[in-house]
Amino acid sequence: MISKKEAIEIHKTLVKEFGGSTGIRDLNLLDLAINRSIQTFGGKELYANPTEKSASILESIVKNHPFIDGNKRTGYVLARLYLMEENMDLNATEDEKYNFIISISEGKLNFDEILKWIESKSYFLDLS
Repeated sequence: MISKKEAIEIHKTLVKEFGGSTGIRDLNLLDLAINRSIQTFGGKELYANPTEKSASILESIVKNHPFIDGNKRTGYVLARLYLMEENMDLNATEDEKYNFIISISEGKLNFDEILKWIESKSYFLDLS
């Protein structure tokens, strides 16, 4: 799980490296994005696997804009971190990743479509 503090630090690092403005536009939206991936109902996780957790934080950060700037970058990195915590990563070209993130930000993809893309591009890392 990624904490709010970690998400803020990752955001600051990305903005420092790639440009833009740091800062949180809406702390409640950030809390919701971070907590969405660990939500439960009736004692059962709503997002039970790494790809679902990854899709949930990506959609929440990119569509809800909790940060002043850098939401697409931050959402993408947080999504990959969820996968990497489970020894997974994404195999996609730069153009595929760019078009995917832009499509999310333009409201062209819903959660199920985001999840499907992540599942189709995910693979397990060979740690041997």
